[in-house]
Amino acid sequence: MPVSRDALLPDDHLARLIWAAVERLDLSAVLAAIKVLEGGPGRAAADPAVRAAVWIDARSQGEHRARQSARWCTAHCAYLWLCGGVAMNDHSRAALRVAHGPQLDALITEVLGCLHHAALIDCDHVAQDGIRVRARAGAASFRRAASWQQSLEEARGVRAAVQAAGAEDAAALEQAAPTPRQQAARQRAANERVARVEAARAALPAAQAAKPADKKEQARGSTTDPDARVLTRADGGYRPADTIPLAADSAHQAIVGVDVTTTGSARAQAPPMVAQVQQRLDTVPAHWLMDGGCARQAAIAAVEAAGPLVLAPVPQPKDKERDRYAPRADDSATIAAWRARMGTDPAKDAYRVRAATIAWVNAQARRRLGLQQVRVRGRHKVRCVALWIALTHNLLLWIKQGRAVSPAQRRVA
Repeated sequence: MPVSRDALLPDDHLARLIWAAVERLDLSAVLAAIKVLEGGPGRAAADPAVRAAVWIDARSQGEHRARQSARWCTAHCAYLWLCGGVAMNDHSRAALRVAHGPQLDALITEVLGCLHHAALIDCDHVAQDGIRVRARAGAASFRRAASWQQSLEEARGVRAAVQAAGAEDAAALEQAAPTPRQQAARQRAANERVARVEAARAALPAAQAAKPADKKEQARGSTTDPDARVLTRADGGYRPADTIPLAADSAHQAIVGVDVTTTGSARAQAPPMVAQVQQRLDTVPAHWLMDGGCARQAAIAAVEAAGPLVLAPVPQPKDKERDRYAPRADDSATIAAWRARMGTDPAKDAYRVRAATIAWVNAQARRRLGLQQVRVRGRHKVRCVALWIALTHNLLLWIKQGRAVSPAQRRVA
């Protein structure tokens, strides 16, 4: 039946609220990178605000696949309303997902400023933890130093075969000759494969340096993702994975810091996160809550030097009779004060806020926003995915509190 697109959705539908929030964001930096604009030669590109709204709405439903959300743009009422009749292919949407890292970072800072202005961030307690998610690289793609030359020769052989392929070869095999677009795609894929293998081979010395002296020969790198590493998972197994450290404010669980690391240790993650939060909010939180994996003496000293007081569990000493909260002879003044602080009831009560803050944020990212496995390769692209997760989480929080929309649209739960 012929129907107005505006009549497809009720006034308080989530898609309308997301669009109202996205309209308030500054996307001029993304718009400046578009070569073909409305009124110029060629077909105008889709508005970045429309593509961003589609991505955020899809993420809010736990969908992370560009092709699936592209199908929704032709069959789902909410996406038909968001697109407004504009064609939205999966390639352009997938490119938006990983092509604007600095702009996404700036958008998160902008949304955090709006949340702070709406008194949804108090900077009293900030909790930090990391999510370890399955990487895109396959377990069989990892090679040791002895087999890298063979992998590189195979990739170069495939590239040479693609370059030499032509219509004569297709006719000999009784196949249709590839179109110029297909040939260009095959050539691009072959070039990217060679580039990935060469980059992974160049990164192998760094992986060997991280190993003990007697295990340097066991260092491996992935032929499909130079940044991928095999890490321990929650079930005790070893699989390619990325760690996404997150920091959240305890007031309304807003994500105030996000990063990506490929190391299995969390010892050095806290100081850079504190610096990031300070840069985003132009202030430092009063208390920094982190688990025992991050609570190393060097990290504690660095965090407290930046301003926040650290609330983290004190490890149980091997000597069961020694009081773990009592200062040790080799402790600095900062570490001694941290031990004594964690022995008090107010500090223990305040530390319990961490589980209600960052554990809830991690669960939301996994269950609601679909952060189970990243579908892109490379640390830069994985960080863009993490930034989209944080942006979606904070926008939904902004919408839920009724601050990103008009009073007439605040009926959403």
